[in-house]
Formats: sequence, C-alpha cells, structure tokens
Amino acid sequence: MTRFNERTLSSASVAPAVSEPSVPHPRATLALTSAATAVALMTYTAPMVTLPDIAAALHTSPSAQAWLLNGTPLGLAALLLVAGSLADDYGRRRIFLAGTFALGITTALSALTSSTWLFTLTRIAQGAASAALLASSLGLIVHAFPTPRGRLHATGVWGAFVSGGIAVGPLVAGAMPDWRLIYGVLGAAAIVVAALGFRTLSESRAPRGGRPDLAGAVTFGLALVALVAALTLGRDGWLRAPVGLLLLAAVVLVGVFALVERRGATPMIDLSLLRHRPFLASSAGGLFTGFAVIGLFSFLPALLQQTLGLSAMDTAWLFLLWSGLSFAVALQARRLAGRISSRHQLALGFLLHAAGVLTMLGALDSDSWLRLLPGLVIAGVGSGLLNAALPLLSVESVPPARAAMGSGAQQTFRYIGSCAGVALTIAIATSAGGGLARGADIAMVVSAGLAVVAAVSVGVLRER
Repeated sequence: MTRFNERTLSSASVAPAVSEPSVPHPRATLALTSAATAVALMTYTAPMVTLPDIAAALHTSPSAQAWLLNGTPLGLAALLLVAGSLADDYGRRRIFLAGTFALGITTALSALTSSTWLFTLTRIAQGAASAALLASSLGLIVHAFPTPRGRLHATGVWGAFVSGGIAVGPLVAGAMPDWRLIYGVLGAAAIVVAALGFRTLSESRAPRGGRPDLAGAVTFGLALVALVAALTLGRDGWLRAPVGLLLLAAVVLVGVFALVERRGATPMIDLSLLRHRPFLASSAGGLFTGFAVIGLFSFLPALLQQTLGLSAMDTAWLFLLWSGLSFAVALQARRLAGRISSRHQLALGFLLHAAGVLTMLGALDSDSWLRLLPGLVIAGVGSGLLNAALPLLSVESVPPARAAMGSGAQQTFRYIGSCAGVALTIAIATSAGGGLARGADIAMVVSAGLAVVAAVSVGVLRER
C-alpha cells in the first residue's frame, strides 16, 4: 500500500489527475452536479415531515420508524467509500450518471411499496444510488475547477445545494396531497438530470490498476448494517442478546475491513491517511455532523407534529427557517476564505448548533412554535458553516487524483453518524419518562453536548 505523507501531498497538489482527453465545461458541470445533489438530499429529507403519514399507511410500529428514516443514510454510508474509489479508477462521469439514473428508478419505486420492509429496501437502494452521484460529484468539480480559487467557489456552491436540498425536500413533500406522489416527482427529476449529463459532462479518472475492492465493500457494508440494526433494536433494551451480538459483529467486521484494506492492492481507503490531521478533521467533522445535527433534525419535524399539533406543511415551513438559512450561509461562506480556516469554520458551526439547540429547550412543551424561532436561526447559521466547510476540507485533505475517494470518506462518516444519530434521537425521545416533549429536550441536550465535543475535536486537529 502506498503510504501517505507530506511529500506525496505536496507533489500531488501540483500534479493534475489523470483523465481522458476531454475538455470539462465548468459551469455546466457545477450546475448538473449541484442539481443532482439537491435531488438526492430532497429524496433523503422527504420523509421527515411525512413520517407520521408513511408510518400509518405502512402500519409501521414506533420501534421500526427509525428504519424509515435510516434506510437512505445506511445505503449512503455503506457505498460512499467504494463509489468514490470506483469513480476515481473507472470514470467519475460514468459513476455519476449511473448513480443519478438509479436514484430516479429507485425513488419512483418507493411510491409503489406497501410494507415497511419494502419501503426500507427502496430507501437503502436510493442511498446506494445517491452515494455514487455524491462521491463522484466533487471529483468532477475538482477536475473542472483546477485552480484553488475556482475550487473554493465551486465547493461552496455545491455545499450550499446540500443545504438547499435539505430545505426544499420537506417543503415539497408537505405540499403534496399524498406522500407517494413526492417520490414519483423526485424520481422523474433525477432521470432528467441524468439525461442532461450524458451530453454535457466530460470524463475524468485517476486509474491505479487492479480490481475493485469488493471484499472491503462487503465487509464495510455488513459492519454498518450490524451497527444500525443494533442501534435500532437497542431502543427496546440495550442489554438484550441480539443487540450485544450485533455490536460485536460490527466490531469484528470493522477489524476485518481494516485488515482487507491494509493488504489490498487497490484499497477503498489508504489507512495511512488516518495519520494525516486534515483528513482526520474532515472525517470527524462528517461523523459529528451526522450524529449531532442530522440525527436530531431528521426526527424533529415528526416531534413537532406530535407535540405542537402542526400539519406537515406547517412543519415544512418552520423547518425551512433552519434549512433555508443553512443554504444562504453556505452559499456566502466562501467569503470567509483567507480569514478563517475550514477547520475553525467547522468548530464555529458546531458551537452555533449547540447554542441554537439549547435555545429551543422547553419549546415543544410551550404550545407555541414561536419559541423555536431563535434556536432555528442560530442552528441554521451553524449548519450552513458546516455544509460549506466539509466539502472543501474533504478534497483538500487528499491528493487531487483521489478527490472522489476523499469526498466519499467524509460523507461516509457523515451518514454513519446520521444512522446512529437518528436511532439515538428516536430512542431518547420516545422512551424517556414525561412524554415526547420531555424526551425531545433530553435529545436536544445530548445533541448539543455532541456538538461541543465535535468543536473541540476538530479544533485540536490542527495541521503540524
């Protein structure tokens, strides 16, 4: 295995990725990758405001509702690393188009499901397709914008569309007369983007030779399934034998994955990167963004409907205050370049999230949604800073030829954290004594505490 060190980073930073002789169209590339990213995030967030309706239609028990939300992040986390490696080795355009088209098909199939498990399976498939397009998107952007200034602008716009998709998804879902219709609309949108990409995007790659790391992909995917299953079943008792066995299986499979990656000729991830502090900061930022931020805000809309009696559309508009501010801040965060590093921007984003969440304590028991507004504003600004800093740090922490892998690694940790965060939030909110409002307050305190830990973690990981 090639060892990563400061010398290789220095030399890679001036050597362009090996690519096919095609000329990229920067603006078109940025527009299409951003549009596909927005559709993927809209698909991801659509169930947030329609969860009660979906659970009622599919007769989903409270303990199984975590699977309705966790299907997509599970597929994302399991395949982002392998998708990033495949994109670098076999063509970023090819993987992007395949993922976008598959997202359209699997999203449309969600509208036809009639049971919790079928819906969950289509959501996992959506996550796998989204992994292909998200991991390859930043690889395409790095190829189309080779200069640091251009890359700063492009990753900022792309990060803003992550927030934009999160903002628009619940709003569109809440506006639909039936929850199934949203999946048909988003499926068609993904297919349209894929069709446009066939004529517009140019190919790029950085082939290393060798075969795809299928053993690594299988062991890593099984480890995640075991972990998410343990976290979901843990709601009914953490000391039960199935939960312990699943956690043990996850630990063993992670060890097997590390062994496979260390011995493989073309590993999904170079484990020596774990000694590189910017890469660690990117990974930690992604993990805690999923755990502390996405985990809470994925279930918060359902809590608002059940405690404050808000409709799906009212919840979507209220949720838009947080996600819309996140979009606006992420779009403008590039102006901070030169004044604040990506690592410090991450730390500030986590601290603002913690402050915003603590401001919302007691709001769900106050019978007034107005109590939520200050906290949503503060947390929305923090989320925007996170979404702007993470994509730039993920591609800056690896050589340009491995940009898709770097993006895949950061987003893998992000959605691992999301799976764990959603399961933890639902477990805390629905099992705490004193009702849902009291449980929501405890979940918010936990989220704020995790965000403070994240701020400290990325703060101390300064580059030597």
